[in-house]
Amino acid sequence: MATNRRSLLALSTLVLAAGAAGSWWSAHQKAQVGEQLARAAKPGDIHMLSSTTCSICTTTRTWFQRNGVAFEECFVEQSADCRALYEATRAPGTPVLLVRGVPQVGFDPQRVLAALSPAS
Repeated sequence: MATNRRSLLALSTLVLAAGAAGSWWSAHQKAQVGEQLARAAKPGDIHMLSSTTCSICTTTRTWFQRNGVAFEECFVEQSADCRALYEATRAPGTPVLLVRGVPQVGFDPQRVLAALSPAS
């Protein structure tokens, strides 16, 4: 019985350690992407069409700011020009990122970085 408990404890410890390592690696990768995106994005490259009630917009804005990524933002409820841009994309929701004029619906830092890379 004690052996089973020790084995279960060892397995639990291993699973927790693997989970912690995975979380650390994911955070490390995201930080690297943030640094690369901050270097690649020049003023005017990224324009975010947002909604004042969009939680993903808030998350995206915070991520850009935290990582020092240059971007511009407008709100579809507050600007007729922003609303017209948004409607022209025919996107199903916000945020819409115009990356060098090409729309991306939602937020994926890797996709934004790929759109800004010289090979794009």
